[in-house]
Amino acid sequence: MSTSFQPSSKEDSNGTLRSRPSKIPNMPPQVLRTMTDDGALKVDDASVSGTSSGRTTPLPPDAPPSMQSISQARRQLRAQQKHRIFPTIEYAARVSHFDPNSDYHDFRGFFVLFWIGLAIMVITTMLRNLKDTGWPMRAQVWGLFTPNLSSLAVSDLLMVSSTALSLPLHRLFRSSNGWLRWRSGGMAVQSIYQMAWLCFWVYLPFFLNWTWTAQVYFTLHTLTLFMKMHSYAFYNGHLSETQRRLWELDNPATASTDAVLRYPSSSDHLNEIEDEQERRERESKQQSLAELREDLAIELTSPLGRVTYPQNLTTYNFIDYLLCPTLCYELEYPRTAGIVWSELLWKTLAVFGCIFLLTVTSEEFILPVLAESAIRLEHVESYTEFGLVLAESISLLLFPFMVTFLLVFLVIFEYVLGAFAEITCFADRHFYSDWWNSTDWLEFSREWNVPVHHFFRRHVYGVSRPHLSRPVATLITFLISALAHELVMACITKKLRGYGFLAQMMQLPIILLQRTPWIRGRTVFNNICFWISMILGLSMMCALYVLI
Repeated sequence: MSTSFQPSSKEDSNGTLRSRPSKIPNMPPQVLRTMTDDGALKVDDASVSGTSSGRTTPLPPDAPPSMQSISQARRQLRAQQKHRIFPTIEYAARVSHFDPNSDYHDFRGFFVLFWIGLAIMVITTMLRNLKDTGWPMRAQVWGLFTPNLSSLAVSDLLMVSSTALSLPLHRLFRSSNGWLRWRSGGMAVQSIYQMAWLCFWVYLPFFLNWTWTAQVYFTLHTLTLFMKMHSYAFYNGHLSETQRRLWELDNPATASTDAVLRYPSSSDHLNEIEDEQERRERESKQQSLAELREDLAIELTSPLGRVTYPQNLTTYNFIDYLLCPTLCYELEYPRTAGIVWSELLWKTLAVFGCIFLLTVTSEEFILPVLAESAIRLEHVESYTEFGLVLAESISLLLFPFMVTFLLVFLVIFEYVLGAFAEITCFADRHFYSDWWNSTDWLEFSREWNVPVHHFFRRHVYGVSRPHLSRPVATLITFLISALAHELVMACITKKLRGYGFLAQMMQLPIILLQRTPWIRGRTVFNNICFWISMILGLSMMCALYVLI
C-alpha cells in the first residue's frame, strides 16, 4: 500500500513535516467531528478557505476555477496511484515520533508496557517462590495488614465524624456579634480546636501501638481531613465576614468603602505573583459603593452561580465535601451527569491490584535488602566498610523504589481519587499534570499533587503573601510541607531523624540554582537531574531511616 502526503499536515518554516497527532480516543463522534487534525476546534466561519482538509471533503460550489482545477488534478493523481502496477512510496521531510519537534504525543503503549513488565515481575517471583518454598507468595508483609483492623475502622469512623463539629462552630461564629465573631475570636477558637484535633489523632496510633501499615494509612487520612476541615472553616469564615460587610453597606453613611483585599489567584505560579507594593499601587484604595457591593455579592456566590452563602451550611453539603477528591472547599463543584459504574468498578479493582503489587515489591525486593544490610552493619569494623554497605544497600533499592514510587502515584492520584470522583460525580479529574517532565522541584511540587498544591497555594502561601515578602511566604510553605513529610516518615519508621525534613528544605537552594540563567534553559539536563535525584533520594531516605 502506498502512502501519500496530505496538505493538512503541519509544516515547519524549513519545510520539515511534523508527525501528525493521532485522533483523540474515547471521545464522542460529535466532538471529534468538530476538531481538526491537530486537535484544535474547527472555526465555523464563512471566511475560512474551502480548501479540502481530507480526501472526501468537497469544494464549495462557488469555488474559483483555479481551486477546482487543483482538486481535479488531485483526484486524477490519486486515481492513477491506485492503478500503478507497482506501488510507489512518496517521501517528504518528516521528523520521527520521538523528535522534540514532533506533534505526536500519544505514548499510551508505554503505559501498557509498564503493566506488562510488572506482570512479568510478579509471575517470575511467584515461580521462584514455588521452587524455593512451595508457596507462591511470602507472608512477612501480608501479616501487617490483618492486625488492628477493628480498632482502625472504629478510630477512622470517629475521626471522620469529629470533623463535623466545624459546621456548628461556624454557625455559632456567624450568628455571634461579640467576641465569637470570626474575625474577633472565632478564628482563634477554630484554630485551637484544629490543633488539638490533629495532635490527638496523630498520637493515637502510637498509643495503640499499631503496625506501620495501619499507622501510615491513618496518618495520611488524618492530614487529609485536617486540610479539608481547615479549608471548610476558614473559607466559610471569610464568607461570613464578607456577608457582614455587604450588610453594612445598607447604611452607607457609616460603612467603610475601602477596596476589598484580593488574595493571589490559585492558578498563578509562585514566581508569577507581583509584589505587594506593585499590587497596591495598581489598585485604588477606595471603591465606589456600587462596585464594592458588586464585588462582595460576587464573592458570596459560587462561580457556577447556583449556590449563595449561607445556603451551603448544611449537613449534606459538608458530607459531600468530605467525599469529594479535593482539599479546597468551594460553594459548589462542577459535576458529571452520573456515575459510570464500569469506571468505578475498574478503578476499585485497580486500587487492590496496585496494593498487591506494592506488597510484592516490598516483600521480594526491599525487605530482604534491608534485613541483610542491618545484619552486616552490626559487624562493620570501620567507617569505610560502613559506607560501602550503605552504598550497596542504596544501589539495590534504586529500582524497587522507582517501581514503588510509580505505583503509589497511580494508586492515589489515578485510582483512589478517580474512584471518589466517580462516586461523587466530581467532574474535575485534574489531580496531576505531567510531573515526569519536571525541570525543577518547584515545578514538580506544582504538578505531582495538584490538590495539595492548591491547598498550600490558597491557604498557606496565599494567606501569607499579603503580609510577608515572597521569599518568606515561600519558605513558610515549604516549612509546613517538610514537617508533614517528616511526620509521615516518623510514622513509618517510628524514628524522628529529620532526613525527610532536611531533604525537603534543601529543595529551595536547588530551585534557586536551577533558576540561574546558565542552567534554566537546559530542559533535558534539568529533567535528567530531577529523575536522578528522585530515584536516588527515595532509596537513600529508606536506607537512612531504617538502617541508621
